[in-house]
Amino acid sequence: MAAAAAAALMLAACGPKPPLRVMACAAAPPVAVAASADGRERTATLSVLTYNLEGLGWPARKGRARELRAIGAQLAAMHAAGTAPDVVLFQEMFSGAAKHAVAASGYPAIVPGPRRTTRPMISANERMPGKSKPLKGEIGIRLLGGGLAVASRYPIVETRVNAYGLRSCAGFDCLANKGIMLARIALPGVPVPVDIYNSHMNSRHASRVSEARNREAHARQAVQASRFIAATENMAHPLIFGGDFNMRHSEARWEEFSEYHPLMLVHEMCIDRTSGCEVKMSWDGDAPWMDTQDLQFFANGERMEVRPIRVEAMFDGGASGPRLSDHDGFLVTYELRWPAGAEGTGACSG
Repeated sequence: MAAAAAAALMLAACGPKPPLRVMACAAAPPVAVAASADGRERTATLSVLTYNLEGLGWPARKGRARELRAIGAQLAAMHAAGTAPDVVLFQEMFSGAAKHAVAASGYPAIVPGPRRTTRPMISANERMPGKSKPLKGEIGIRLLGGGLAVASRYPIVETRVNAYGLRSCAGFDCLANKGIMLARIALPGVPVPVDIYNSHMNSRHASRVSEARNREAHARQAVQASRFIAATENMAHPLIFGGDFNMRHSEARWEEFSEYHPLMLVHEMCIDRTSGCEVKMSWDGDAPWMDTQDLQFFANGERMEVRPIRVEAMFDGGASGPRLSDHDGFLVTYELRWPAGAEGTGACSG
């Protein structure tokens, strides 16, 4: 079975390349900028969707082509109508159908994350504890890329990627070159770009190896993601970090991740009714972030502030459309705020 799975995934690795689309700054749509009542500040909004496509190929998944085509078609229709999210962070863009769905989404700027052959910029040197599990996917080579992509309504002026490496994965996750990526997005009339990061971290039960082994992989990835952000972020820019973090129902993973990521969690801010953040989705309990893999974090920049003002679900079977993946989309609308007189091109030129 493991040999058949490896052969099928190797065939998938020979499939279509991840979509890549470059948008000229001159083609960027205008941004609605508002002035504060006292005229001292300016604001704009940016909506960011994180969405795991469930884009695994056969034999891990089968019969996904129709749903993936529907994802691409629905996003394209929303984009044409002007109602699509400004930015989409995709995960599990593995199969040819998943790549076609992202390409068909209608976004004028698309960048992929780590490829199958991308080498780690930052990685762990120590061997993973315990013995490797070749029959559970730990065969020492990558058969797939990281499955990440960022699509944007606005120009992506810079991108960087980092693969987590062979000594920071566990189980079947090791067949894909999982990692983290930066997409620096420029908005016309906004003084600085927004640094947006996207990642997909090691799974728990789906890895098919012990909790101790997959937890250690996740902890190492948390450290490497933190180091990558520190090495690539611009402190003047606001920062948004989204993706599939695979921390649902795991306090241990949360504790280890939080040690290295002192960012503000969108869920944690928006659950506070005095925060000014509108919650348009169903949350249960006092810690709804423990019930989902799909999260977003944020941090202010030195020249521009950012805060979530609305959260909602997409592709969840409700008004936003049918459920087309084993994940719901998590959509956050952010307010960007800066001092009047600081407007510019958002570092977009060319």
